[in-house]
Amino acid sequence: MPHEETGLSARGAKDRGAPIYERMKTEIRTRIETGEWPVNHRIPSENELVETLGVSRMTANRALRELANEGVITRVQGRGSFVAPKKRSAPVLGVRNIADEIIERGSVHRTELILAQSEICSHELAAALELNVGAQSFHSVMVHHEDDVPIQLEDRFVNPAVAPDYLEQDFSRTTPNAFLTSIAPIARTEQFIEAVLPQPWECKVLAIARSEPCILIRRRTWSQDRVVTSVRLLYPGSRYRLQSNF
Repeated sequence: MPHEETGLSARGAKDRGAPIYERMKTEIRTRIETGEWPVNHRIPSENELVETLGVSRMTANRALRELANEGVITRVQGRGSFVAPKKRSAPVLGVRNIADEIIERGSVHRTELILAQSEICSHELAAALELNVGAQSFHSVMVHHEDDVPIQLEDRFVNPAVAPDYLEQDFSRTTPNAFLTSIAPIARTEQFIEAVLPQPWECKVLAIARSEPCILIRRRTWSQDRVVTSVRLLYPGSRYRLQSNF
């Protein structure tokens, strides 16, 4: 590939002084900060950097990995690396519709439905939904995308007594949050937040590496005196942050 396609200078990357990977990071940052590479612009791949700059794969990988960890670029497995928008934020307190958050940022929301089915409650799930063991529950799994970048995995169980029509909803047009709050206004919320490493199947649907730190929110909501839903929300740490204002 010609050097013009990457926009990076092999000579500049090999100047003495700072380590090569640091010079690569600086040059990439400069092109982003000057606007030459706008948000969502595709960054040269490791293979392209190796070929055009003559650096090692380890050096190219380190430069891109550290830029991703710093929130400068977004790495999507199978697609490549892209200039990252300002890190998205989710409120620590309150229960907001992710589609509304994305639209407010001027981006496009898209839902990828992975699973929607009826399941029998195990002991653990029955306790979470405050139902009897063996009772029916509804289970949905979906990925929310912002401008085609997966930013949240939603793994949700719903109390059928509160939302008997849940599985009949078109989640390409409405989110579970929007539907459930419209029929069962939230009276109480219980929420736990922790840092985790993703499971292999979660890495696949979020297009992230197994080593990507993630933010996990476990949440239950009640309407009147009944549990409505128990949900796990998983966010790639390089693409999201939690924010709270007091």
